[in-house]
Amino acid sequence: MGLLTGLLTSPLAPMRAVVWVAQRISDKANEEYYDPAPVWAALGDLEGRLQRGEIDSDTFEAMEDELLDRLDEITRYRQQQQP
Repeated sequence: MGLLTGLLTSPLAPMRAVVWVAQRISDKANEEYYDPAPVWAALGDLEGRLQRGEIDSDTFEAMEDELLDRLDEITRYRQQQQP
């Protein structure tokens, strides 16, 4: 970057910093949202609740379907992100 370019674009530096921070926040949010570990933990907890009799099989199946759909969503997202 030349001196003239640096001088002309220096007023944009704060905006570039804001955009950079926003991108890092977005990346972190996506990383957490598309992490399969909490979904797997929820599936394990759900099965435990069924075995302890805290929920009936209909409730278990409905909740399990939601969690499995979430895992499918995560898998599709991760496949799209691979180069």
